[in-house]
Amino acid sequence: MIEIDGQSFEFSTISLTIQAMSSTKAKDSAKSMNPIFAATPKNFRIGGDVLPKKDLSRFLKWPRYVIIQRQRKILSQRLKVPPTVNQFSHVLDKNQAAEVFRLMNKYAPETEAEKKARLEAAAKAKAEGKPVEEKRALVVKYGLDNVTKLVERKKAKLVLIANDVDPLELVMWLPALCHKMGVAYAIVSGKGRLGALVHQKTATCVCLTGVNPEDEAALNSLQESFTTKYAENKKWGGGIMGLKTQRKLSIRAAAIAAEKAKRASL
Repeated sequence: MIEIDGQSFEFSTISLTIQAMSSTKAKDSAKSMNPIFAATPKNFRIGGDVLPKKDLSRFLKWPRYVIIQRQRKILSQRLKVPPTVNQFSHVLDKNQAAEVFRLMNKYAPETEAEKKARLEAAAKAKAEGKPVEEKRALVVKYGLDNVTKLVERKKAKLVLIANDVDPLELVMWLPALCHKMGVAYAIVSGKGRLGALVHQKTATCVCLTGVNPEDEAALNSLQESFTTKYAENKKWGGGIMGLKTQRKLSIRAAAIAAEKAKRASL
């Protein structure tokens, strides 16, 4: 006779219960096992069974340009990046980019069809003896040499620079030149988007030399917002370690702190 939680049980009752439980398990196992199909556990060693499907993208042989892209991104996170290079990682947000491109699209250069129609209309008017207006329209200027000359002469009002120019040395000095000459500039995402603005495949930079009177207020507000952000973007970048290194450093820092606390208590 034993007592469990204030209740008394006999040894015979306990033994019968255990025997019933074991017999039930034996019956269940006998039901689940089929003598025709013998149980053969899988062996996933070399030369054994086929491994289950899993994500093998880590072990793929990627193209060379993909490898370079990944290495460049990791190096830009690990190494200390100077402010001149790091500012190209800070691009305009979606709202500001939409606002500035809305203004730029108003002054996009004419297409081939528009130019042909304009010249035909001018030739027709000249043949009829009518006066032809040859006023130069305000359009977006593009081309690195052209934009550089306009910035040096302080004729540019607003400059947009692409952040993915390769090599970056082509435009790395342009923000410093714009800042020196007092020209507002902004770094936007994608040289293809700048190229579409001027009907080209890509463009490293574009600029505005002037706008119509109705767009002066929009241009002034953009210039002020871009000029104030110069100091915010000119900061050092990088220095971010990987997860394994961060964990190792945190363990090391905790051990040093524990050792200091131990010495202080002595």
